Amino acid sequence: MNYLAHAYLSFNNPEILAGNMISDFIKGKKKFDYAENIQKGIMLHRAIDEFTDNHEVTKEAKQFFKPAYGLYAGAFMDVVYDHFLALDKNQFDNDDLEIFSQKTYLQLQTFEPVFPERFQKMFYFMRTQNWLDNYQYKEAIKNSFAGLVRRAKYMDNHEIAFQIFETNYNSLKNYYQIFFPQLKDFTFNKFSQL
Repeated sequence: MNYLAHAYLSFNNPEILAGNMISDFIKGKKKFDYAENIQKGIMLHRAIDEFTDNHEVTKEAKQFFKPAYGLYAGAFMDVVYDHFLALDKNQFDNDDLEIFSQKTYLQLQTFEPVFPERFQKMFYFMRTQNWLDNYQYKEAIKNSFAGLVRRAKYMDNHEIAFQIFETNYNSLKNYYQIFFPQLKDFTFNKFSQL
């Protein structure tokens, strides 16, 4: 999952949110440098990623991107899932997404002093460019795809990914609609056990 889903699946707990958002930037035993609830957020993030990557629906959906992007297909699907989450009226109604996004940035700002340097730099852009709210717009998805290609080795064209996204939009939306309620139930159960 990408940033919007990880924020949303932190269930309004600021420390879980912080851990959930920085997890990809924390390697090995470094997680023990953080407060207990931030560690739980790091573990929750990893459980979400594992559930997502191993889910049959995600494996099927990744096939759209796999011929062009191979192992990076999952990263594109993470962005796609965030797009449909942003538009999901069962999760965000009317201006709820904008309110949620601003609240998330405010909660995260209090943890900036303990952010890993790479996430700290990225968080500046996330907040100032309002990534979380912008996932609802196709142009933002195109920009996210471009960012993925920029950061990855052996890839140089995000236009193909965006074309795949647009061509298969309804199928990808159907995959999201099947998958996300299951992910939410799984994550809530995991969160309750932490």
